[in-house]
Amino acid sequence: MAKDEPPSVSRDLEALRRKLCLLLDSFQSNAKVVAFMTSPVGRYLDRHPFLALAMLMFVTMSAVPVGVFLLIVVLTSLGALMGAVLLEGLIISVCGLSLLCILCGLGFVALVMSGIAMISYVVVSCLMNYWFSPRDGDSPGLVQPQYGVTNIPSAFCLSSLPSLACGFASTRP
Repeated sequence: MAKDEPPSVSRDLEALRRKLCLLLDSFQSNAKVVAFMTSPVGRYLDRHPFLALAMLMFVTMSAVPVGVFLLIVVLTSLGALMGAVLLEGLIISVCGLSLLCILCGLGFVALVMSGIAMISYVVVSCLMNYWFSPRDGDSPGLVQPQYGVTNIPSAFCLSSLPSLACGFASTRP
């Protein structure tokens, strides 16, 4: 499969890999990222990447419902200024319970989506590793790209993600 690719594709992949490595290096050298990763929360999330991915998905998906709830609270507060105090309490209570139900559902969806993302990452990286691994009939001087990870446990280590991205299109002898 890798033999069929023209040389320009491998050069393009190598250039893309270099750009991605530079982007990741600039991101990791950011002072705020370094400060967060040395904090206890950053170290805990580094050791538990599934939880970090689930938390990221939950926060992203819950932004809209929380924003709508805050808009309703502001609008009912404006209504309370006009004298509808009992109506304000009822609306905020109903909306608060609705927000709680929505956030619980989004938490479950975030866990399921992060599980699917982790499983598909492992499957795709193993398939890419299998498809682009050197075969017995290949000439010894032929260099083929190796994609993904070589073992499953390293796919779950968040600290190895930058090295995986930098080695995504790297070649091996």
